[in-house]
Amino acid sequence: LQQRGEQVVGMKPIASGAADTDQGLRNEDALRIQAQSSLELPYQQVNPFVFQPAIAPHLAAFQTGESIDISDIVDGYQSLAEGSEHVLVEGVGGWHVPLGDQDTLADLARALELPVVMVVGMRLGCLNHALMTAECMLNAGVSFAGWVANQVEPEMAAREENLATLRTWLPAPCLGEIPYLEAADPEVVAGYLSDLLCDLTGLSVDHCLQD
Repeated sequence: LQQRGEQVVGMKPIASGAADTDQGLRNEDALRIQAQSSLELPYQQVNPFVFQPAIAPHLAAFQTGESIDISDIVDGYQSLAEGSEHVLVEGVGGWHVPLGDQDTLADLARALELPVVMVVGMRLGCLNHALMTAECMLNAGVSFAGWVANQVEPEMAAREENLATLRTWLPAPCLGEIPYLEAADPEVVAGYLSDLLCDLTGLSVDHCLQD
């Protein structure tokens, strides 16, 4: 989208695993999203809930005496959407990771009402995880817009056969195949993604076997 000259901002509503800096807690992924956004955004707007322990978000929140409020995230998203053409929202931990005593990432996706793209880490076990996650998305009533295959290790046995299986069984199109990259340069990665991604209005990315 940025290569087309369109305005795009990113949001990582929840991040576990952060460094304590002079500016406060900072998560590496959220900083990368902040840097790549078309607009200069304050860190808090990109990553409203950030926790130092690199553990499940509900556990990290409990340890720090905080709670994750989905309505606050929705309000933050709407504020970003009002000021930018496109907003990309990155998930955390997996589709059913708890965010508190009641809510999971799935509840956040429903509240945001965005099409969801699943990122499949290509490794042993990805078929089961991807198919179960897709089924859960459909049962949750969200829009499963597609999936991206991400090669997370240098080699994978039967990679092409696994990709073919995913293409056959997943009820949404493949929106890109990213090879194993030592350094994930955004412009390089963009070259492996389908133009179909640009047709989505608002976007939420759920990581399957990534976090």
